[in-house]
Amino acid sequence: MNTLLTVEALVNAIQPRQGWKEEMTRTQRLLGLMQILRRHRYPVTGQSLAQELGISMRTLYRDIATLQQQGADITGEAGVGYILRPGFMLPPLMFSQHEIEALVLGMRWVEQRGDSQLASAATDALAKIASVLPVELREELNANTLLIGPVSITHVDDELLMSVRKAIHQECKIAVAYCDSNGNSSERTIWPFAIGYFEQVRILMAWCELRGSLRHFRFDRISRIALSSQRYPQGRRALMKLWRERECNEHTAGKN
Repeated sequence: MNTLLTVEALVNAIQPRQGWKEEMTRTQRLLGLMQILRRHRYPVTGQSLAQELGISMRTLYRDIATLQQQGADITGEAGVGYILRPGFMLPPLMFSQHEIEALVLGMRWVEQRGDSQLASAATDALAKIASVLPVELREELNANTLLIGPVSITHVDDELLMSVRKAIHQECKIAVAYCDSNGNSSERTIWPFAIGYFEQVRILMAWCELRGSLRHFRFDRISRIALSSQRYPQGRRALMKLWRERECNEHTAGKN
């Protein structure tokens, strides 16, 4: 059996019936299934796989069959469990020593300072990279000597960060209860478009309807948040462009 599965082959095997979004969704799901199987040394039940992926058992069986047809050595059956046999891999990725150090340093930083979703994603990303590296480079990754210092950030509620990131991706308005540096409280409707991860604080960049302009909000001063189903009129890319232009103008003015 051919044990080499390329991303191109995977995408070609699942041409969408309804459109590009369906293709990408299933591609990501199949790669996610491979990642889960790669983590387990012993058979994992179909029910467990389906639950982690958020799909039906019927869809799981179809996805496993697709991967097997493309060369994945997945053995098992319904009611017993599934396991990915050793020897199956994606084409090796090649990184220099400096590139590996940069990847590990960045991922470790996110593991310690991101919300739980980002931290988990960073861990999975490192495992995914390690699984397709040649042996000598994998050893270099595991022996990395660049360390991340202790976290000194002011505590920010995990659910708050994840909710704001969700609103940014969906380009939806949010209502917040905010207390400024002078202790003044206010209720505002804002259009969130970016998050700044500084060493000691997290800053939310947003358009504020109350002030009619771009504003920065410290996460540790937000006491309440409510996501709206209403999308804001400008896309986050347009707001980001506007913010960059403002920052550039203020920086230039400060030099004069």
